[in-house]
Amino acid sequence: MPGKVHENIRKLRFELSLPNQAMAIINYRIDEAGRLVLLHTEVPAEFSGRGIGSHLAQGTFEIIGETCRQAILRCPFLQMFFRNHPEYAGIVAG
Repeated sequence: MPGKVHENIRKLRFELSLPNQAMAIINYRIDEAGRLVLLHTEVPAEFSGRGIGSHLAQGTFEIIGETCRQAILRCPFLQMFFRNHPEYAGIVAG
């Protein structure tokens, strides 16, 4: 399984480093209430189907929870992930 998810605040995204210098990312913006609006999840095609997106989503949700923030899910993949992981209900707003 890949490593740890990190937040790159400067680029407004969560990142997961992969082999061969590849990276999976979740882009976000911050709304007027300070919530993270999770916009898009991107996993390189060569890593598709290996659970990378789910690992990235889990790590992202954990970081958001640990930092006492809330998220709005605009990314269809993250919406689907959340439907299967209701344990993150405390961080998802709307």
